[in-house]
Amino acid sequence: MQEIWTQLSDTMFLDIPLSRWIIAGFILFIMVIARTLVITSFRTVSQKLASRTKTKLDDVLLTAAERPAGLLVYVIGIVMSVHALNPPVDTFPLITIADNAARMLSIFTGIWFLWRMIEGLAAYFSARARETESSMDDQLVPFVSKTLKIFLALTGVLVMAQNMGYSISGLLASLGIGGIAIAMAAKDTIANVFGSIMILVDRPFTVGDWIKTSEFEGVVEEIGFRSTKIRTFAKTLVNVPNSSLANMVIDNIDARSVRRIKMRIGLTYDTTPAQMDAAIKGIEEILCNHPGVDQSYKLVKFDEFEDSSLSIFLYYFSASKVWDEYLQVRQEVNLEIMQLLEEQKLEFAFPTRTLHIENQASQ
Repeated sequence: MQEIWTQLSDTMFLDIPLSRWIIAGFILFIMVIARTLVITSFRTVSQKLASRTKTKLDDVLLTAAERPAGLLVYVIGIVMSVHALNPPVDTFPLITIADNAARMLSIFTGIWFLWRMIEGLAAYFSARARETESSMDDQLVPFVSKTLKIFLALTGVLVMAQNMGYSISGLLASLGIGGIAIAMAAKDTIANVFGSIMILVDRPFTVGDWIKTSEFEGVVEEIGFRSTKIRTFAKTLVNVPNSSLANMVIDNIDARSVRRIKMRIGLTYDTTPAQMDAAIKGIEEILCNHPGVDQSYKLVKFDEFEDSSLSIFLYYFSASKVWDEYLQVRQEVNLEIMQLLEEQKLEFAFPTRTLHIENQASQ
């Protein structure tokens, strides 16, 4: 056996002994087996953790690391094989090339792992966001994910350029000057992006909310990076730049839990005090018994002697903030009030004017 190995060591192929070729091939074979074992181990651990832990963050981490780890095993195996061959430097500087390539591939593997982890976390938090009532989370997660990917890609390019021997200080300086020029040319776009960030952070409204400003009123359909789309009640679509929207005074109508109902009922002047008192008590009873009326606060008061009527002031809230349900409550209460006043033989007042004509005897 020793003689065979000595013979293989003396036999040259491309100025490299056959024994080194055999060792390099054996290392590559072990590398393939090791990669399969690494990927299988990651999948097995991931499946076991999925059944034992409540959170899926560990699964995201293992899934993100699975394929980059397999690539890293390949890189290590190839570098070890090249070092095992140890070709003559004057003939072919393979070791230097392999070391440089391995360094670059290692950086790429790390960036790939972080990229996959960002994608996994984005999918995880997107699923969590869909379970919440707020729709703002659904837009915040993709925004953060894209931002992190852009930052990771730029960082990866700079790190790889530096490892290739390029000086990135001049590149950073040129990027700084170019960035100033771009910022001056696209200041409105940048302002809109920061406006969208402020909207996502402050959360003055979400998609589907009815909002009102001094310039428009409608329902939010979409919050983009540059503008927000508002569907007005005339069914027109308004695109508002986020930089402008972030500086507006916004009245979020849907942020309330109830809807206010404020009205007056005018009775004729022939209504007696007893009838007025009975009418007020009857209206109060209607509001107390109606299931759609919020019982936390309500007012029914005889408050004014108007020109043509005795005015009863009604102030209450519907328990639902939905427009259709609010109108339904208002309609039902109004019908019950009409029925009550009809039973009490009271009449609604309307603007009237009495003209007195005095006849004087001619002299």
